[in-house]
Amino acid sequence: MPKMKSHSGAKKRYSVTASGKVKRGKQGHNHILTKKAQKRKVGLRETAYLDSEKQTRTIRVMIQK
Repeated sequence: MPKMKSHSGAKKRYSVTASGKVKRGKQGHNHILTKKAQKRKVGLRETAYLDSEKQTRTIRVMIQK
């Protein structure tokens, strides 16, 4: 049986911190930025963390064994 491949999209979008949390970027900061307030755009620059429910599933997809 061939090796399992990790999900390429998940590898690019998420990273696992040293404490085991899954870090992600916020959505909505790519285009149509003219109608969004400056305060909102500054907030979208920050990173966020996944919920504990979604963390295990995401890590499993990222690191296929």
